Amino acid sequence: MSLPTQSAVVLHGARDLRCESRRVWPPAAGQAQVSIVSTGLCGSDLHYYAHGRNGDFQLQAPLVLGHEAAGVVTAVGPGVKGLKVGTRVAIEAGVMCNKCTFCCSGRYNLCKDLRFCSSAKTFPHLDGTLQERMNHPAHLLHPLPESCSFDDGALAEPLSVLLHAARRSQLSKGQSVLVFGVGAIGLLACSVARSMGASRVVAIDINQARLDFSTSHGFAEATFCLPFPGKAKSSDESLRCAKASIETALDKFEQPDGFDVVFECTGAEPCIQMSVHAATIGGKVVLIGMGSRNVLLPLSAAATREVDLVGSFRYAHTYPEALSLLAGGTLGALHKLVTHRFRLEDSQKAFELLSRGKDQDGGLVIKVVVGADSEPEP
Repeated sequence: MSLPTQSAVVLHGARDLRCESRRVWPPAAGQAQVSIVSTGLCGSDLHYYAHGRNGDFQLQAPLVLGHEAAGVVTAVGPGVKGLKVGTRVAIEAGVMCNKCTFCCSGRYNLCKDLRFCSSAKTFPHLDGTLQERMNHPAHLLHPLPESCSFDDGALAEPLSVLLHAARRSQLSKGQSVLVFGVGAIGLLACSVARSMGASRVVAIDINQARLDFSTSHGFAEATFCLPFPGKAKSSDESLRCAKASIETALDKFEQPDGFDVVFECTGAEPCIQMSVHAATIGGKVVLIGMGSRNVLLPLSAAATREVDLVGSFRYAHTYPEALSLLAGGTLGALHKLVTHRFRLEDSQKAFELLSRGKDQDGGLVIKVVVGADSEPEP
């Protein structure tokens, strides 16, 4: 018997995205098959599309992008319990080994053998969700609450990044929070901080339109727009400029002593430098953005003020909380994050729009979703 076929959007190199026909294989033991309804595009997807690489991870073979996704179970493999055909699910994209020290201690995001959908870190690559159907380990498929849409399910992935970062920061009620960068991740950082009872949430960016979006939809209560950074002449000058810039911002916020927790969501060297000075004495800086590979840091300022620089990478054991928050409606206007939608066959248009940052009418691009127009039949 011949196998059915499906459409998949496959990256072959920088800006070389092809819609191809592929066979649909039945799910193996412990897997379920999911018909993908919504996939949100993120910064790492865009880096792969634009450059054929994301940081140190270079494309070595054709790869299906996409990892922020939700869909409907259409088949289950042998041994699968708790899922059935028709179950609506959010897809957790990282497949861990479940054997190593990190996995056994609950920090499976650090698993050395972890394979992540749409990432070129490991080879063979693990295809992502820009395809009609995919097989995935059943224990990484999380049933959607009734009140959650498929777009909500797709947002559970980037939301998980921020929940993990908040845990790493030990963010607690009453603390003040500053967020660098108000793309989708930064806006989610604002939402998580507010949901956890932060006393104040403010944001910094170089894009005034994004900052206006953050305040008009209740993500941040105050903002500061940085001038676009010029090229510094020396290391000392770059550090002086960073300190001077953040002092201006802190004066604007009327918070000269800094903030309890700083979420750095840009990965840009000047912002990372500023974040050290933006934290209060004894405060925390959480490094979320993946940008500059090597950064000059004001370490003496961090050391003498006991500012903790905390790394945060992906997430572990966050999906249940993420879906509960999405279902509970306590995160504010998250539905406003999805600004544009495309069908699977128009994925290249979606990536080009994301790379421009504005649509043809000048509208702001925050989160682009690719997927089906309606829920598929099992």
